[in-house]
Amino acid sequence: MSKGEVDQQWLLIEKLLLEQTKEQRRARRWGVFFKCLAFVYVFVGLALFLPFLNVGLFAGAKDHVALVSIKGVIADDQEANANAIVAGLRRAFEAGDSKAVIVAINSPGGSPVQSGYVYDEIVRLRSLYPEKKVYAVISDIGASGAYYIAAAADEIYADKASLVGSIGVITSGFGFVGLLEKLGIDRRLYTAGENKALLDPFVPRQESQTQFWQEVLAITHKQFVAAVKKGRGNRLARDPKLFSGLIWPGEQALSLGLIDGLGSAGYVAREVVGVDELVDYSQRKSPLARFATKFGMSFAEGAVVELGESMQKSSYQLR
Repeated sequence: MSKGEVDQQWLLIEKLLLEQTKEQRRARRWGVFFKCLAFVYVFVGLALFLPFLNVGLFAGAKDHVALVSIKGVIADDQEANANAIVAGLRRAFEAGDSKAVIVAINSPGGSPVQSGYVYDEIVRLRSLYPEKKVYAVISDIGASGAYYIAAAADEIYADKASLVGSIGVITSGFGFVGLLEKLGIDRRLYTAGENKALLDPFVPRQESQTQFWQEVLAITHKQFVAAVKKGRGNRLARDPKLFSGLIWPGEQALSLGLIDGLGSAGYVAREVVGVDELVDYSQRKSPLARFATKFGMSFAEGAVVELGESMQKSSYQLR
């Protein structure tokens, strides 16, 4: 066999090996793709199926106390938003085997609008299901908008060291007018309507606007006080400080009539309602949404760490 024929055979073998390698790479890529697709399919299926599984568990539970949790700041963009809380409350009341409803509160308050929505819904559900009592149970804190919601319950319980009350309304901000003058910055603001720049931190404060905003806060506070008085009735003590925005430990809140007793959610279910079993009806994000949130947070944290390390290396190299 001549040298040219040998070289030609080696070229052919090399070509075949290259093609085989390319084919293996393609197969691996498709394999990874289909594995990822299968993972996503299974995960989405579980995410869609679990809520129905929870409903089945609720339906099968016998003689239990329904629990709906309110944790953290009460706001439209937070987990403790009115839509989520109300959804849990409706399921709790509608459940045929729930003997009572406990609203477990651990919140410093938040939006008076969101709190008002929940308050009104509890009142409505109580009228639709008069046989089911509602108990608000405060753990660490039940203040401001959180107490607004609690006032709609038949009875309120807390720990002796829980923080309860803060029946008031607050808004805050900063004024940067003097700072702009010192920095020599001229801010140009154009409005149609003499009060359109109300509360703008870069505009000098006007007494008429301050008085107007104070009236807005006073009206909101009046609504809050009226809701508490309607819910608590004659149980409230005649103390002028009660609606001043002060907050009290549970033991003192009991003497002021802000709560009806001391105890946890388990205590209320066992000793007050007479049913040991607690079933949580709180509206939560689906497993897929929780996974996406955690994954996004982990990714962001990793990116920040990596960026920080890169900046440190760059700074070191530029010295």
